[in-house]
Amino acid sequence: MKTVCPVCPRACALEEGQHGYCRARVNSNGRVICENYGRITSFALDPIEKKPLSMFHPGSKILSVGSYGCNMDCAYCQNCEISGADAQSVGWESVSPEVLIETAVRYFPRGNIGIAFTYNEPLIGYEYVLDTAKLAKAAKLSVVLVSNGMIMPEPWKRLLPYVDAANIDLKVFSAEGYRKLGGYFDAVCESISLAAEQIHLEITTLIVPGLNDTDEMMRAEADWISSLSPNIPLHLSRFFPRHRMQNLSPTPPETIYRLANIARESIQHVFTGNL
Repeated sequence: MKTVCPVCPRACALEEGQHGYCRARVNSNGRVICENYGRITSFALDPIEKKPLSMFHPGSKILSVGSYGCNMDCAYCQNCEISGADAQSVGWESVSPEVLIETAVRYFPRGNIGIAFTYNEPLIGYEYVLDTAKLAKAAKLSVVLVSNGMIMPEPWKRLLPYVDAANIDLKVFSAEGYRKLGGYFDAVCESISLAAEQIHLEITTLIVPGLNDTDEMMRAEADWISSLSPNIPLHLSRFFPRHRMQNLSPTPPETIYRLANIARESIQHVFTGNL
């Protein structure tokens, strides 16, 4: 009998032993579990601005960790080596929530304020993030997510009380655009709306030529974000050729500046990146 994964809107129906689309969740004895639980592929003490979070403890650093797998398939993925990997195709180290908390605390003297789950899609490892975030609260560590927002409302609501800040990628402001990337537009919008009510939220849109670089789409996106709150910071980043889009030219800088000016008609804090 197949079991449906309850974490993301893909709702993968999995046979016993079968992995989901994300490559990180598996049907084990009739339950879909987080197989990449505690499997860390990437580890760094980063400036908080690199997440990017420009208005959450600016000038601080945060211990950033990632695993493998993703529940979307962006042709321009910047971290495809781990997002497109599974347990057999990338190296990883098993790190329990307790050990990760201890490590983060040891970095206090170097300016660390907490733990950021980033690099691949952290929410496919939902259980690990939740277990660690609960411990982080007791240790007075900030918890940060860098996510595509592809999560069902119920697990998202269970996690948000233990999260301090997030940067969510709003990749393209259309359902059709999200279908091209293997995602679900409405689900991401709902995740953003729920996060905006409870935590410090910033949004990133990587501007990709031919996908999301029109004035009309940016105006619609900015108006929608402003309807949640005009104080939500928006980061517009420049695309560079990557993954399966090696032949596409980088986004012209003037495109980023033009779209940023449009976004500023509705949003108070608009940042430009990768320029």
